Amino acid sequence: MGGSTDAELLLDWLEVSCEREYWRNNLPVNYEKVFREIDDRIDGAISVLLLDREGNLVAYRNRFGLRPLEFMQTDDGFLLFASENCAFIGLEGKVQQIFPGHIKYVDGKKGRCVDHYMGTGRSKAKLCAYEILYLGNPNTSVEGQLHRETRYNIGVALGGLVAQRLQEAPDSTPTIVSSMPHTGGPYADGLFASLAKHGVSTRRQEVVTTQSLQRTLIGRPSERKSRIAQKYLVQLTNLADSRIIIVDEALIRGDTSQAVTKMLLAAGAKAVHWAIGSPPIVAPNYCGVGIDTLEELAFWRIWKRLPPGERKRSLRFHKMEPQILQIIESNIAAFISAATITYLPFRILEALLPSRDGFDLSPFTFEMPTPAGQKRADRNFRELTADLSYSESSSA
Repeated sequence: MGGSTDAELLLDWLEVSCEREYWRNNLPVNYEKVFREIDDRIDGAISVLLLDREGNLVAYRNRFGLRPLEFMQTDDGFLLFASENCAFIGLEGKVQQIFPGHIKYVDGKKGRCVDHYMGTGRSKAKLCAYEILYLGNPNTSVEGQLHRETRYNIGVALGGLVAQRLQEAPDSTPTIVSSMPHTGGPYADGLFASLAKHGVSTRRQEVVTTQSLQRTLIGRPSERKSRIAQKYLVQLTNLADSRIIIVDEALIRGDTSQAVTKMLLAAGAKAVHWAIGSPPIVAPNYCGVGIDTLEELAFWRIWKRLPPGERKRSLRFHKMEPQILQIIESNIAAFISAATITYLPFRILEALLPSRDGFDLSPFTFEMPTPAGQKRADRNFRELTADLSYSESSSA
């Protein structure tokens, strides 16, 4: 057996299934049957490209469709597969996504490609929102719209909100618009252009750089804190009396934004403002993003400190009133030592997505895309809010 990552566990399962049912009996593998069993037993996000020792290629996307998988038949007869359609840029041919619950099988000897649907009812893809916000390549498109374009448009929308806040408290301090590397660039470009249209004088300059490619989202808190300190570096040596607007696609735990804010303040920045290209993240994404419990999220860390009335009203999540969102923003800003935080309202995110019903927005709505995920999230929610129910019944 291999390791404990999603990919390693899946490969182990495939190996055991193929050995038990086929290899030991010297039979050809029935991949449709193997992956149907996986689809029936695994509640999560799976997209697979598998090349076996016979030269057969299998492409499979499970019924939830949370992860992308693309297929291209080129004009000169080649069959190509990739996780994202940006891989086909510059090639001529027909591109289509592999739909949820489908398996494509390419015979290694005959070159024949067969597409089978393994379910009982048609499933519409609900692509994970994180794919379009930061996991997906900027040059990948959904419904004909590039991720880069969507992210830029989000930045433009954020710019209007940030401009209003800056104009409410006029300040002649030089303002720099920067992004979190390496995914925040399109957001910052859009926000910078929007601020200019709103008459806010800024300059676009990157002030934060990375010294490594290691991920800081996964691992134990002490490990992540150490990696964050080693990964990020202030690029400008003198930020004296500057006002910095950092644009990022999401604020999850708040650990990274807190560390970067303190770095910038230590480098002389007068104030650090954050513009976030998504609504508050209120639910873990259990499908490979490395968040296990509600308590890890910045929203819930702050929620615990709110008075009972505000806690109850904030549990409307993506439907919470603007004044409650502002309370959440101001408290999280204080938590990470920032001057302000501006989240993208949920209704604006919905309007800017290429397809309103084609995305899993559970990080912002608490409406999970899979039954087991919803059950787990509901259990976490009941545990975390039990004291609120108790205080309400005690005061009744």
